[in-house]
Amino acid sequence: MPEERWVQVRRGVAYLLGSLLSGVATLLSLPLLCVPRLARLWANWHRDRAGRLLGTPLASRAAQGVPRRRVATGRTSRVLLWLPVNAITGVALGLPALLCVGNIVVAAIATPLWWAFAPEDGPRLFIDVPVTGWMTALTLGPLQIFLLTALAYVCLPPIARAHARICLVVLSHSTNEQLAERVAVLTRTRADVLDAHGAELRRIERDLHDGTQARLVAIAMRLAVARQAFADNPRDEQFVEGLLREAHDGAEEAMTELREVIRTVYPPILADRGLEGALTTVTTRYAMPTRLDIGDLGRVPAAVEAVVYFAVAEALTNVTKHSQATAVGVRVNRTADRLSVVISDNGTGGADDRRGTGIAGIRRRALALDGTVDIDSPAGGPTAITVELPCGW
Repeated sequence: MPEERWVQVRRGVAYLLGSLLSGVATLLSLPLLCVPRLARLWANWHRDRAGRLLGTPLASRAAQGVPRRRVATGRTSRVLLWLPVNAITGVALGLPALLCVGNIVVAAIATPLWWAFAPEDGPRLFIDVPVTGWMTALTLGPLQIFLLTALAYVCLPPIARAHARICLVVLSHSTNEQLAERVAVLTRTRADVLDAHGAELRRIERDLHDGTQARLVAIAMRLAVARQAFADNPRDEQFVEGLLREAHDGAEEAMTELREVIRTVYPPILADRGLEGALTTVTTRYAMPTRLDIGDLGRVPAAVEAVVYFAVAEALTNVTKHSQATAVGVRVNRTADRLSVVISDNGTGGADDRRGTGIAGIRRRALALDGTVDIDSPAGGPTAITVELPCGW
């Protein structure tokens, strides 16, 4: 817990110092930022960083299919209102972080250098107390650092979260915009699902036609020839036996191909072992050391299980092909009616679904169930792919 708290303090300090610079920049550039397009870009950047600080998943800012003019009209008024709010709150709430950090740095530098560069009156390090000797210098400097660090530890994270909440409240979508974007997302995902469903049906039909059906036709022909040969010459057992053996081998191959086709529709291992058993099998067979953590999932719909299974399998395949990782982790948890899957690795990073990787397929499967996919993969790594799916059906 203390380590996590210090992470919050560091993030809060960085956020507040950035907000202070942002507030000053907004004041200096206010006439330029009154241009609606620039103001929206500036506001979106702040909205994203506020969401990251609070850990709040943000919906897409412009859903495809929503009339841009109507969305822009409702958003511009909030953005223009947000500009002075950001300037005031950024400066007012960022100054405490600057004072704390600045005085800590000054005290840390001034204390060891006091003797070498002490002026006649002595530097005043804390609450205007003159420093007249080493005892005072070595006492007041660390005391100032301790008190300011304690103040930052207690106060700065809540202040940072307060500023982030103000930002999100001012810039949050109205109910009508949220509804319009939600309808647009559902319309787009429904179209994607229909396209994917059609493509999947064509693939299954092609696999059955070119593979299984062709083998079944060959089996039927061999059996017909064997029956005719047996009828014409019952003593030619060797020839008939060869045809029956070929038909038997063809039947086994057809069954194998048919199982492969079925596996792509719904993995049998899910029906046999459930989601936990299926993921355990996938990660155990994976060539790289993989840590699997599964919480208490309860009852999960079959469609959600299939998406989770394919997402993990596809993500592990991507790690093998692209990441140069040496360790992989898969974590599956459920909170209320949301199931989350996090696939992480220590590879080179740079994962992007726009580059044709399997992440686009993972995203399409998740969106079809009203889920979300978040990718955190900076250049140099590590990579974390988070899939969240509703499972309270």
